[in-house]
Order: sequence, then structure tokens, then C-alpha cells
Amino acid sequence: MTDVDTSDLHVLLGLLDLEQTGEDVFRGQHPPQVGARTFGGQLVAQGLIAAGRTVGDRPVHVVNAHFIRGGNVKAPIEYRVARHRDGRDFANRMVTAYQDDQELFVMLVAFQRWGKGLEHSVTVPEVPLPESLPPIGERLRGFEEQLPYFAGALKPIDMRYANDPAWVLRGTGERLNHNRVWMRPDGEMPADALLHVAALAYSSDTTVLDSILTTHGLSWGLDRIVAATVNHSIWFHRPLRFDDWHLYATESPIAAGSRGMATGRYFDLEGQLVATVVQEGLVRHFPSRR
Repeated sequence: MTDVDTSDLHVLLGLLDLEQTGEDVFRGQHPPQVGARTFGGQLVAQGLIAAGRTVGDRPVHVVNAHFIRGGNVKAPIEYRVARHRDGRDFANRMVTAYQDDQELFVMLVAFQRWGKGLEHSVTVPEVPLPESLPPIGERLRGFEEQLPYFAGALKPIDMRYANDPAWVLRGTGERLNHNRVWMRPDGEMPADALLHVAALAYSSDTTVLDSILTTHGLSWGLDRIVAATVNHSIWFHRPLRFDDWHLYATESPIAAGSRGMATGRYFDLEGQLVATVVQEGLVRHFPSRR
């Protein structure tokens, strides 16, 4: 009798194993652990897989996603891919996710063969190494009742906060205009390069909005916050293997008009910038009346 892999990473890899149901049409499922609506990182990751399966060996350059509806977490999602261009070095796809013929989100995906050219980059922030930092489970200990969604969520990514997370900062009264989190898949990844890109895309929606709240001394679960992703973009600068640690350094340059913007950068262990993320979210705070 062989052991069945029931790890959260195995669940994520199962979510990324889309079923092809027609020409450039794919079906994706939800995990057992779900919230009130489909997790945005799941939509981006599954959409990336759908687009990538129609392209071949050209690596992903950039994705630009816009979220339209929340999604029914008890129903599958249909991803329809439109082929806009297939050039020698470039390819462009549009992915639209549907449930009951209603659009959930739309994403443009560009692919480009890697080439040589001018190079420069920002410097990786100085933070403790991930092995010296506690896993996310320890950071959530004692907050299970206040943060049931986070405590019970699917955790395919091993996350190590290099600073105190929002719910800890909330108790100390400290404000922080940035967040630094080490990330890697919590287990062994297959060799497929598209899966590595999709796993990073999934992880990119996990902590990116934190800095909006910590800038104001607020926290998920401990304050009355309503948040939803409006749009999400990722630029991939270099070939990457996401089965080793990457530092996700995020900050929020602005919050206005009931929306907050956050930026994030992924650095590998050698300090190379491999991906940049920009996300805009609806963020509304309802202060408690005293």
C-alpha cells in the first residue's frame, strides 16, 4: 500500500492540473479549504496554466489580471483562452474565467523568449535568513479565533515573516510601512517551469496587501476591514525556480478613494530580483464606535 500525498502543496498542484475540455478551454477546481469567494491567487495561477498550455516553451513575461466577480467556491471554473499573437519570440493570450457564463476575471498574459540586454536592479533588503524565523503556524498561535480564515486556509507555501505580521503589530501599537516575507513551496516541486511560475503567482496574493494595513496600525481579523482584489499584475524578470526560498518584499505607496495599492518584489537567495508585483485592492475600514 502506497502513502497518498495529502499535503497542502499536493492540493495546490492538483488545482494547477487543469482539465482540458475543448480547444483552448480548461476547467479548474477549488480546494477543500475555501473562504467566502475564490482566492485571487488561485485564479491567477490557474489562468497562467491555461494560457501557458497553449503556448509551448516560451516563458511567461507578464500577467495583468482584473477581477470582476467573487466566484462560487463550490463550483468549478472554466478558463477560455484567446490566442492574440504567436510570433517568433513573443506570444500573447487573453484568459477569461467563467462560472455559469458569467465572467469572474480576465487576464492578459504575455510570453517572451529570454534575451540579453542592459541590466540593473534594486538591492535586496537586509533581513534575517528564513531558517532563523518561525513558520506561519507559530505566528498564528493564539490568534486562531480572531483569524479563523488565515488559520484554516490552505497553506501550500512555507511563509516566514522577517518582521512581525499585522496581527502581532496590532497588539504592540507599532506601525510598519513595509513587510518582508520569505516564501517557498512547502514540499517538492515538479520540474515543469510553468508550475514554478504559477506557484509564485499563487503566493503573490497572500501578503501583498499587508502593508496597507500595517501603515495604519490595523490588522486582518482584529479590525473591521473589508478587502477585495481589484487588479493584479506580475512581471517576471528572470527564469526562476520557486522550490527554494524567495524574499517577498512589499510596501504600499498609496491608499485613496477606498482603494489601496501595494507593490512587491521577489528576490532569490542570491539577491537577484526575479519578479515584481503590483496589486490594487478595495480596502474599507469601519472603526469601532466607542
